[in-house]
Order: sequence, then C-alpha cells, then structure tokens
Amino acid sequence: MAVQPEGTPCWADAMFSDVEGAKRFYGDVLGWTFGESSPEYGNYTQAYASGKAVAAVVPPMPGQEGQSRWCLYFASPDAAATARKIRDNDGEVLMEPMKVGDFGTMCLAREPSGTVFGVWQGGTHEGFEAIGTPGAYCWAEVFTREPEKADTFLSAVFPYRMKQMEDQAIDYRMFDVAGRTVLGRMKMTDDFPPEVPSYINLYFSVDDCDQAVERAVKLGGVLRFGPMSSPFGRFAALSDPQGADFSVIDTATTEGEMPAVRDV
Repeated sequence: MAVQPEGTPCWADAMFSDVEGAKRFYGDVLGWTFGESSPEYGNYTQAYASGKAVAAVVPPMPGQEGQSRWCLYFASPDAAATARKIRDNDGEVLMEPMKVGDFGTMCLAREPSGTVFGVWQGGTHEGFEAIGTPGAYCWAEVFTREPEKADTFLSAVFPYRMKQMEDQAIDYRMFDVAGRTVLGRMKMTDDFPPEVPSYINLYFSVDDCDQAVERAVKLGGVLRFGPMSSPFGRFAALSDPQGADFSVIDTATTEGEMPAVRDV
C-alpha cells in the first residue's frame, strides 16, 4: 500500500514479555504467520496475514516490562513537525522522533487525556500492507474519560474533519481525513473500572467473530464484551493472555441501520 494521508492509522505493534506465546495466540486467533526477528532492532518481528505485513510483536525494552498493550501509529510526512505540534497542543512526547534504518522514523506520544499513540513517517516500510482483510487491522477507537481534550488535540495535530454520532446514549465521534473515516472516539462510561486509563482499541478483521472468540478464550484470552451484531459488523472485545486489549470484527455480518451523524 502507498504512504497513507497524514493522520491515517498506518501501523500497529505491541511489546510482549512472552513473544513466542503472543505468536502462538495471534497465530491461532487471527491466522498470522511471522517473519524473522531483527536483532539489530530489538528482535522486532513482523506478523503477516495471507503474506501481507499487518502488525509486529517485540520483547519489552529494559525497564518497560509490564502489561502488554497494542500501540497504533498515525502517518506523518514529517515526524519532527508532528512532535512539535504534539507539544504545542498540550501533548507529551514520550520518545523523540527516531530514525529506524531506512524503514522510517517513529515517535511515541501521549495526548492530554492519557492515550498513548505512535507517529510513523514511512520510508521503505510504508505501514500496513493490507487493511480490512481477514487477520488485518480494520478500525480503531480512542477510549477516553475526557473527550473534549482528546477531540481538541487530535483535530489540532492531524488534519481531521469531525463528525458526531447523534445517538444520545453514547458520546461517539468520528474523524475523517482525505474524505475517509479513519478513527473513532468513545467516551468511557462508569462501566470501565477507574484504574483503566485512556487507550486506543484496535479491531482486527475476521471471517467469523464467534469462532475467533472461541479460539481466543480456549487459548487463555478473556472475553470483555460481545459478540454483538451492529450496523458496522459483528464484533467482540477481548484481552489476550498477556493483558493486551483488542477487538475482532466480521464486517460482513451486519444488523440494524447506520446511525445518523452530524458535522462538528
């Protein structure tokens, strides 16, 4: 795939203390295969779905051991300029822009309501080689208790146009770039334990949501929500055996009418 427009989710990775365990889990649940690890890049290992690069797993760096978490990267034509915008809009740069060989330049940051995310300026590695196909990244949502902070920040750092879902039961916003909806934002309710911080939830596409959930639970994953059918597909929220949250969705199995939205 070509380099994505600025602000488009373009890559995902996660640190796992037990990388081999993560490979077995996601290999069985999402059908991933894995390339050779790269010792010169901290044993970074790419995952593939049907031969296309869709994510990566890596052992934690010293001092970063703990609960695993998926990190979503947003495309940037200039990671250093994006880092300046992050700071100028009350965000925090956790890792300064760093060149990764010829692959590209990465940066890690935290937006004001607490969500950690990455920035990727593509070089020879442009990001996802597939999106929305079985085993590949499909969608992401920022879960936050302070939606105003997140919305203001995201729309200042990236060239987003925002739409608000008109469902009064939930506070849900969508972000468009280059005429395409690329990200959602959900206000966290009291259903979330207070110790759960703001985070980005990644959705991976599957052929059959219920079967994917069954495989995940059998392998030690925890079902957090669902499976549930919606106008967007049948989906479920899970945690893997090492604590990383993610969702699976079958976009071919839909139910109900698409919700109304308004520009904001």
